Amino acid sequence: MAYIAPIHRPTSVRHALSSRLLSADEESLVLAKANRLEIYRLANGVLSMVHSKVINGTIAVLQKLRPKDSPTDLLFVGTERFEYFTLVWDPETEQLDTMDPFKDPGEHHMRDSQSHDKCLVDPSGRYMAMHLWEGVLTIMRLGSRKNTALTLDIMDQVRLAELFIKASTFLYTETGHPKIAFLYQSRSDAHDSKLATYRLTSDDRGSQASRFDPQRDREIDVDIADPGAGMLIPVRKVEEEVKRHNFRNVEAAKAHLGGLIVVGETRLLYIDEVTKRKVESALAEASIFVAWAEFDPQHYFLADDYGNMHLLTILTEGVVVTGMEVSKIGITSRASSLVYLDDDVGDGILFVASHYGDSQLFRVDFSEGAQQILQEIQVLKNIGPVLDFAVMDMGNRENDSKLGNEYSSGQARIVMGSGVYKDGSLRSVRSGVGLEDVGILGDLEQTRALFSLASYGAEKVDTLVASFLTETRVFRFDGSGEVEELEAFCGMTLDRQTLVAFSLPNGHLLQVTPAAALLLDAENGLTLASWSPEEGKEITNASANKEWLLLSVDGTGLVSLALQGDLRVVQKRDISNEDQVACIHVAPQLSDVAAVGFWTSGTVSIVDLHTLQPIHGEGLRKTEDDASIPRDLALVQVLPPAVSGPTLFIAMEDGNVVTFNISSDFSFTARKSVILGTRQARFHLLPQEDGIYNIFATTEHPSLIYGSERRIVYSAVTAEDATCVCSFDAVAYPGAIVVATDDQIKISQIDAERRAHVRQLPMGETIRRLAYSPSEKVFGLGCIKRELVSGEEIIQSSFRLVDEVIFDKVGKTYHLGTPSYTELVEAVIRAELPDSYGNMVERFIVGTSFLPDPSIAASSTARGRILVFGIDNERNPYPVLKQELKGACRCLAVMDGKIIAGLTKTVVISQFEETSAITGQLTKLASYRPSTYPVDIAVHGDMIAVADLTKSVSLVQYVPSIEGKPPQLIERARHYQSAWATAVCHVDVESWLEADADGNLVVLRRNVQGVTDEDKKRLELTSEMNLGEMVNKIREITVETSDTAMVLPKAFLGTVEGGIYMFGLVAPHAQDLLLRFQDKLAAVIKTAGGIEHRTYRAFRNAERESDRPYRFVDGELLERYLDQDEETQKEICQGLGPSIEDMRNTVEELRRMH
Repeated sequence: MAYIAPIHRPTSVRHALSSRLLSADEESLVLAKANRLEIYRLANGVLSMVHSKVINGTIAVLQKLRPKDSPTDLLFVGTERFEYFTLVWDPETEQLDTMDPFKDPGEHHMRDSQSHDKCLVDPSGRYMAMHLWEGVLTIMRLGSRKNTALTLDIMDQVRLAELFIKASTFLYTETGHPKIAFLYQSRSDAHDSKLATYRLTSDDRGSQASRFDPQRDREIDVDIADPGAGMLIPVRKVEEEVKRHNFRNVEAAKAHLGGLIVVGETRLLYIDEVTKRKVESALAEASIFVAWAEFDPQHYFLADDYGNMHLLTILTEGVVVTGMEVSKIGITSRASSLVYLDDDVGDGILFVASHYGDSQLFRVDFSEGAQQILQEIQVLKNIGPVLDFAVMDMGNRENDSKLGNEYSSGQARIVMGSGVYKDGSLRSVRSGVGLEDVGILGDLEQTRALFSLASYGAEKVDTLVASFLTETRVFRFDGSGEVEELEAFCGMTLDRQTLVAFSLPNGHLLQVTPAAALLLDAENGLTLASWSPEEGKEITNASANKEWLLLSVDGTGLVSLALQGDLRVVQKRDISNEDQVACIHVAPQLSDVAAVGFWTSGTVSIVDLHTLQPIHGEGLRKTEDDASIPRDLALVQVLPPAVSGPTLFIAMEDGNVVTFNISSDFSFTARKSVILGTRQARFHLLPQEDGIYNIFATTEHPSLIYGSERRIVYSAVTAEDATCVCSFDAVAYPGAIVVATDDQIKISQIDAERRAHVRQLPMGETIRRLAYSPSEKVFGLGCIKRELVSGEEIIQSSFRLVDEVIFDKVGKTYHLGTPSYTELVEAVIRAELPDSYGNMVERFIVGTSFLPDPSIAASSTARGRILVFGIDNERNPYPVLKQELKGACRCLAVMDGKIIAGLTKTVVISQFEETSAITGQLTKLASYRPSTYPVDIAVHGDMIAVADLTKSVSLVQYVPSIEGKPPQLIERARHYQSAWATAVCHVDVESWLEADADGNLVVLRRNVQGVTDEDKKRLELTSEMNLGEMVNKIREITVETSDTAMVLPKAFLGTVEGGIYMFGLVAPHAQDLLLRFQDKLAAVIKTAGGIEHRTYRAFRNAERESDRPYRFVDGELLERYLDQDEETQKEICQGLGPSIEDMRNTVEELRRMH
C-alpha cells in the first residue's frame, strides 16, 4: 500500500484575478495554485496572504461574479473534473462559504475543448459562458431576485458552428444586452483566423439564450489577415462630448472607442462594436502575445511569450480611433495572467502571475522623470515547472552518503532545474527553519554552553559567555557590532566551566560552576553571596529563573536556593537511596516549581521548590525492558495561553522527545512522542513576544519547536552542525541568536517558522536535465536557450557545469548542434565508467535529438547522439565519445558499466570502451522494441522498466551472453492497460511506481509467484490515485527505518506545478489503521465545493475512471487532522481504536517525515 505527502506544495500560478471579495472598499488578489486558492491583500505596495483554501480538485476555472445590488463579488471555481461552485466571503467567520455547487451536465461522448476550459463573465458580472466541450457553449446567469441573487442558473447549452475557438470575450455594449466574440479557425488543420460576434440572449429580458446561428445571428463576421492572431481585448466605451447617433451610411462612419482589438503576431485590428468600422496597425516587431490587462480604456498591458512587457496604446482624436501602437516597457517573467490593481496610496500596481517562473509585483510609473516604468517591489517564488532534480542528501552528508533515516526526508536538500527558457534557473530547495549567518565570532572548539548577559546599565544584552570544559570566556559587543574579549567580567570565575550565567532583574548576576554558585554585583564585581557543596562533591547540573536556583549535587542531591534572599538555602533533599538525578529544569514562567528527571526509574516529576517534594510525576518507560532515560527538560509556554497551558518537553536518551500538557494543578495530560534523532536532544530556550518560547533542540538533526496554527510544530533547522544555542537580542543584532558548532561560534538570524529555503542560480535558459557528480562536486546541466533575433526564433542547446559549493557556473560551456540542424538535450546522467587504463572515473552521459531544418537537405540519417563527457583539471567538460544514432535518444541509464539508451522506437544496451583519453566507442549488445516510444527508463539489478508513451510500463531483463549465445533483452512482464507515461521508478523488490500525463500515480508489482506464465507476465496493480499534477521526474531514495515505522520513504516526485512530493510504502501493521483513518477524515472534514475526497483522488484517464483511490493514503489529508478542534478529532477517532492523543502522535510522526 502506498503513501504520498507534499514536501513543497505547488507554487505555479495558473489563474489570477482582482476581486472585491473581502469587502466593498477593498480590492483583493486571488490566485489559483493547483488545488489551492490564496487570497492576498495589497497594503503599502506589498501583498500579504489573508486566507488560503484547499479544494478537492485541480482548479481549471477561476472567475468573479457580481450579484445584483451586491457591493461584493462571488468567486466561481471549476475543477478539471467539471465540478463547479461559487464561494462567498463571510466576514464574521473569516472563511469562504460554498454557495452553489453543481456538476457540468456535459455528456461523455462530447470532445474536450481543444483550447482548454475557458470561462467568461460579461461586464455586468451576472452572465457567464463556458467553453468546456468542442462546439458547445454553456450559458449561465445569476438570479435577478433577492432570494436567487447568489444562485447560478444554467440557461442553455448551445451548439456552435465555430468548433476550433482560439480566443473569446464579452464585449462592452451600450444596450445592456451581453454580446460575445469568438476568434476561431475554420478547421483544425487550417492556418487561418476568423472573428464572429453574437448576442448572448435573444430576448430583451435576457432570459432566453441565443441560437448562435451563423447565418442569422452573427453581428460581425470578419476574416483576420494575421493567421497567428490569438487574443481578443474588449475596449470600453468612453463618453463623448457630442452624442453619437447610428449612421444609415455606415461607410461614412468612423471607429470610436468602444469595440474590440484583435491581437495578432504581426498586426493589430480594431473594430468598432457599433459601426463595425475597422482600424489596422502593423507591429514594429513580430511577437507572440499571451496575456493582457487593462490600464485604462486607451492603454493595455501586453505580455509576450518571451517575457517582454509591452504597452498597447490606442491612438485617438477625441474618441475617434486613428491607430494603435505597441511599445516595450520592461522585462518580466513569462506571464500566464496579468492583473492591474490600485494601491491604497494611489499608485498603479501590476501583478504578473507566472507558471513558467516567479510571479512578480510591479509598481507602474508613467511619469516623465521615472527611470523605469515597471519597478519590481515583490516576488512570489515559484520552483515550477520542475523538469528534473537531484536528491543531494537526506540530512546526512557524511562521505556523500545518500542514506537517510525515517525522520530526515523532510530535511532533504533537492537541487532542481526550474522554470522555462529565460525564467530557467537552478534551485537548491530545503524545507525547514532557516539560519542566516550575520557574523562569526571565531574558531572556538568544543563549546559546552552559551549565555547572553546584560552588563551594568545596559538596556539590552551585550555580553556573550561561552563555557568550555576547563574555562569560561566572555565577549562584549558594542552598538555597532564590534566585539572584544574581556579578561574579567563582574567578578565571574573564568577558570572553570560555567553551568549557568543569568542576569537578574535587580542588576545582580548569577554564575554557577561545578565548584560553587555565586551571586555577583554587576556594577563593581563584588561577590554578594555564594554557596558551595560539601568537600569532595560538585555541582553536576543547575537551572534558574528570576527567583529560584535549583542545583543537582553529584546527581544524588537536590538543593533549592532563593535568589532574592542572597542564595538562601530553602531546602535540601538527598535521593541517593531512591534514585539519581538525570536532569533538572526550573520553569521560567511558573512560580515555585521545577521539573526533575530521574535516572534509575525513568520518571519525571514536577517538584515544589519550597519542599523539593513531587507534586505530580509520570513514568516514561512503556515496557519493563525499556531503559530509556530523560536527559533534558523544558517546561514552557509554547502555544498562546488562550490555546493551551504550559507544555513539558522531555528529551529521552534514544532521540525521542516526549511532551505533556501541564494543567493548573500540575498534572500530566495528553502524552505525545516525536522522534528527533538517534541520540538525545538538548533544549535551548528562545524567548519570543507575549511570553511565548521557542525551543531550539540540538541533535544530529537540529529542530525548532514552536507554536503555529494552534499546535506545536517540530521543524528541521538548516544548521545541521549546531551544538549550543542562546538568544542574543543585542543592539547591533536585534532578534539574533548565537550558535556554536564543533569548531566555531556564529551569530545568526533565525526564521520564526518553517518555510522552503530556495537558493537560486539564474540561468536564463531551460535546464532540461541535470545530474550530480559526488566526486567532482559539480552538477552537469543540459540546457536549452531560446532567443528572438530579428523576428526569428533561435534555439541553442548546451552542456555546462555548476559547482555545488559556490553554486555558480564553472568551466567552459559545450555547445551542441550545427547551423544545419538544431540539437536538443534530451537526457543527462552521471556514471562511473572505466577509462583507457581500466580505472573507474566519473563521466557525464548526454543524449540528444536533432531537429532538421526543412530548408536544408539532411546531410545524414542521424537523428540524435550519445555523448560521453569527462572533466579536466580546469573543470571544463570535454567529449570522450560522440556517437550518432538513427533515432533520438530520449532517456539514459547505466547497468554495471553498460549504457542503456531509450531511442525513438528502441531500447538499446551497449558496452562503453574508452580507447584513449579523448576517444571511446559503444558496442551494441542487445535491443528491445517497445510498443511505441520510450519516455523514461529505470534500472534495478538486471531488470529495466521501460515507460512507454501510450502503453504504460514493461519490464525487460538483460540476459548476458551464455554458452556462445548473444546477450538479450527479454520482456518479462508488462502492464496491459493504456497510460501516457511520463516517469517510472523502482520502489520495492518487485514494485515500480509509474506517473502519467493525466496526473495519476500507479504502483505496479511483478507477480513472480504467479500460477501460470500469463500471471507472471502481467504487472499487477497494487495502488493507484490521481495526484492532480503531472509528474516530470521520480527519484528513488534509500532510507533506514525502524521496525515500528508506519511509512517507508521510497522516492521523491517533481511536478509541472512546482510541487515536490514524498512517496512511501505503508508498513503492513499500519495499513488497516491508516486506510480507516483516511476514510473517517474524508467523511468528517468538508472542503470548498463539497467535493468528496474519494472523487478527487480517484484514478482518471481517457479510457477509465474509478470511483475512489485504491490502496493509497493521502498524507495531505491526514495532516488536516491536526488543524481540527478537540470535538472534531474525537468524532474522527470514534470507533477507530487508538485515542485522540495516539492519532496526534501518529500524524506528527508522519508529518516529520516530510
